[in-house]
Amino acid sequence: MKDNHVRYLRRCIEISRLAREHGNTPFGALLVGPDGSVLMEQENVEITERRCTGHAEAALMERASRQFEHSFLWSCTLYTTFEPCAMCAGAIYWGNVGQVVYAASESSLLTLTGSHEQNPTLDLPCRSIFAKGQKPIEVIGPFPDLEAETIAVHEGYWSQK
Repeated sequence: MKDNHVRYLRRCIEISRLAREHGNTPFGALLVGPDGSVLMEQENVEITERRCTGHAEAALMERASRQFEHSFLWSCTLYTTFEPCAMCAGAIYWGNVGQVVYAASESSLLTLTGSHEQNPTLDLPCRSIFAKGQKPIEVIGPFPDLEAETIAVHEGYWSQK
């Protein structure tokens, strides 16, 4: 199973590269169905679409909730480059995805971005948010083997803005 997680997370890292190439913040996410098929991919769109809610995970959940039944989403897994922020964790919770897998932690992101005004990272793990809810959402991550690869996409990004 870990090999599958790594494969999907590496695809998220590639999506984050595309987001950066498209002028967006370098984050990426994807949704995997219960059969292992990739149902949806999403890069950040907060800059090009001028949407404060344009994080990859929140945008993916908006799309997924329109396309799939609520009950089906519970059997899906959302993969993402960094641990979902509070807003994205809320979108995942309300969208009813049953499992979240991320490459690098929110605390690693905070170290990376510092006090940058574009990404005032909250020190609030998604596990803490999900624990306050009524659904047993499974969270897997971080993956220390992928942290350097995940962070590399951000190299120079936060200092140039």
